[in-house]
Amino acid sequence: MPTAAAPPAALALRGVSCTFVSRDDARQRYTAVRDVSLTVGAGEFVSVVGPTGCGKSTLLNVAAGLLAPSTGDVQVFGTPLADRGTFPDGLNTRAGYMFQAESLMPWRTALGNVMAGLEFRGATDAKARAEEWLRRVGLGGFGARYPHQLSGGMRKRTSLAQVLALDPDIILMDEPFSALDIQTRQLMENEVLEIWSGRRKAVLFITHDLDEAIAMSDRVVVLSAGPASHPIGEFMVDLARPRDVAEVKTAPRFLELHAAIWAVLRDEVLEGYAQQLKAAA
Repeated sequence: MPTAAAPPAALALRGVSCTFVSRDDARQRYTAVRDVSLTVGAGEFVSVVGPTGCGKSTLLNVAAGLLAPSTGDVQVFGTPLADRGTFPDGLNTRAGYMFQAESLMPWRTALGNVMAGLEFRGATDAKARAEEWLRRVGLGGFGARYPHQLSGGMRKRTSLAQVLALDPDIILMDEPFSALDIQTRQLMENEVLEIWSGRRKAVLFITHDLDEAIAMSDRVVVLSAGPASHPIGEFMVDLARPRDVAEVKTAPRFLELHAAIWAVLRDEVLEGYAQQLKAAA
């Protein structure tokens, strides 16, 4: 019997490079990432780590269709993102994007913010779905509050509900918890893992925090220092699920993985730091 073909990856970046040209002088060019190939399987949680300025967010913007690569291509469940029949505006409509920076509209309540994307898509049950997702992230009684009336953790929960309410097949997350205190951050990480385990969406997660990457992921990809950043290591995280992000960090296998990944990442972090000092001099 012929073997059934493997299903396509939820997200595949193939040979992606991004070069930015100065508006004032076309001779001035900066290549953020070069020849990057990266896949995220359906239901897989993949984290990308690397030094500051290595192009992690650039790759996420390429995956979202917010930035067209200079070379290479992006495929979404086997369909090129450049296929205007499926993706008319070049945007990855099968992905939800949770940004690092605040993305809530200050003039809308928490409920109104979660409803916004649903209303844009013409959902007739936008309010009911938004209320349900606010309950799922522990904010069932806070829908009438405006962003300035919410704590930092509550605003992040609202942003998470805003993304998940759209039921995307792929979730893109750009250091979403970096501004939170450690206790709130661990609560949010566990919350994301609990929701993800129930729905098994494909996740591409960008973080500077190696502990966070290992604790949450199925696979960790390491990028080199920029410019022309590229993958230099890939590690399967074979820790049992479900996981508690605080407890798993004491597991012997976690410590082994941390040491192995840090051995690859350490020199790149030092190089990235040296480049920052040079640029600031």
